[in-house]
Amino acid sequence: MNKDELRDLLSRVQSGEISIDESLAKIKHMPYEDLGYAKLDTHRKLRRGFPEVVYCEGKTIEQSTEIISRLSKNDKLVLATRTNNELYQSVKLVCKQTLFNEIARTIIIGQIPTPKTDKYIAVVSAGTSDIPVAEEAAVTAECMGNKVERLFDVGVAGIHRLFDNKDKFINAHVIVVVAGMEGALASVVGGLVDCPVIAVPTSIGYG
Repeated sequence: MNKDELRDLLSRVQSGEISIDESLAKIKHMPYEDLGYAKLDTHRKLRRGFPEVVYCEGKTIEQSTEIISRLSKNDKLVLATRTNNELYQSVKLVCKQTLFNEIARTIIIGQIPTPKTDKYIAVVSAGTSDIPVAEEAAVTAECMGNKVERLFDVGVAGIHRLFDNKDKFINAHVIVVVAGMEGALASVVGGLVDCPVIAVPTSIGYG
């Protein structure tokens, strides 16, 4: 939908030909932006409440940079995952307020929103090797407006470490458990709490 089509839509709303709700429905289903190698869903935030996340693994530096730059022109907050320092150096040349999290391998354009509630998501990792995936989950949750509590390296090999920090996960609204291939920690946590538990296995360990 181009500017002329938007003007026409506004005119139809003002004349009473269509309602505001009908016009919003049309805008929500606007066409994507076609870059040739990628089709950007520039109105996902209208439909889903959060803009399209850019998954950068497998894309070239130039492709990822252009996609992130284009999305940042439409949305105040853009999240890119599976990034690296080379991409960060490229992106910060064309985008303001750029934040790189080396551990999570994420790039954020814009300001992370302040949580509107004290309810929080607990992100728990079994071992230190699982932290990159856990941190990616934590950063993603924060970008979507959630408060996050991190609890790392509390796997079943030393289960007392988990119990010593039980307040952090017992009081959580949702728990994301990141553990190696055996995924044992999620089962233990799931038996202790009454909130949703999301189990995330990683390609770590000898499972």
